[in-house]
Amino acid sequence: MRTEYKIFMGVALFLFGAAAVYSIYTGSTAPGGDGGESVSGSFEGGVEWVGTVALILSGLLCSMCGGFFWFVARRIDLRPEDREDGEIAEGAGELGFFSPGSYWPFGIALSAAVAGLGLVFWMWWLLAVGLIAVIFTACGMLFEYYSSTRQPAEH
Repeated sequence: MRTEYKIFMGVALFLFGAAAVYSIYTGSTAPGGDGGESVSGSFEGGVEWVGTVALILSGLLCSMCGGFFWFVARRIDLRPEDREDGEIAEGAGELGFFSPGSYWPFGIALSAAVAGLGLVFWMWWLLAVGLIAVIFTACGMLFEYYSSTRQPAEH
């Protein structure tokens, strides 16, 4: 986990730096030279806040992930990939259960697309149908192996 938190914190620092440079650059390169004149009525000058806030929020998201990985890395032993003398064979073994094939993710994606179309065209009934379908398909995927129709193989 040490590698992961270092990567996420590095990306977060880059994004915060990019936000600072972006806000300074957009503030100093206002159209018209003095920042008060409008070029074809589109932008009045000054800092472009949408990009600045997007970069700051992206940095905060990476900081949140990096903080989680740092928090977890303090509480667990070093993994083979975190140690300098770690061998590939040390990481061998069962990693978990992965579904061999399921159609539920396709149903979730289709339901989310229907909900997205309802949101785009502001058809509240289509949005409601899509969101209800997302809930049902997510529950179907969650309980896929708890029903009697599909049981994982015993080891």
